Amino acid sequence: MIAYIHNTLVIVSDQERALDFYVNTLGWEKRIDVLMGNYRFLTVAPVGGQTELALGPTHIFKAEPGTGIGAGPGMPGQTGITFGVDDVEETYRTLVERGVRFSGPLEEMPWGDKATWLFDPDGNGFFFTGC
Repeated sequence: MIAYIHNTLVIVSDQERALDFYVNTLGWEKRIDVLMGNYRFLTVAPVGGQTELALGPTHIFKAEPGTGIGAGPGMPGQTGITFGVDDVEETYRTLVERGVRFSGPLEEMPWGDKATWLFDPDGNGFFFTGC
């Protein structure tokens, strides 16, 4: 049976810059980094997490970073991926201090959690909420 989602893809313009952001700014770890022909398969994940993000270069996937799955009102670059955070307020403050771009401050959601949108350097948007 299927145990978990191994990875999902986000398009990035520069794999090294994206790797630096996810590892050194968000505090994640590099998992896979292997060259397969002209394609560098590169994944990152939160420390201890199971699901990885594959950082896919534009020249391979013929897509632009930050365009996301849809451009709904107020959600440019939405990837459809949610980052669940243990201490959402403390993590938000820490990442703001590190220069991470958010759509705005944390807001109370109708279901009771606080949330906002986090953007990587390419404009890929991730829903950022307590878990």
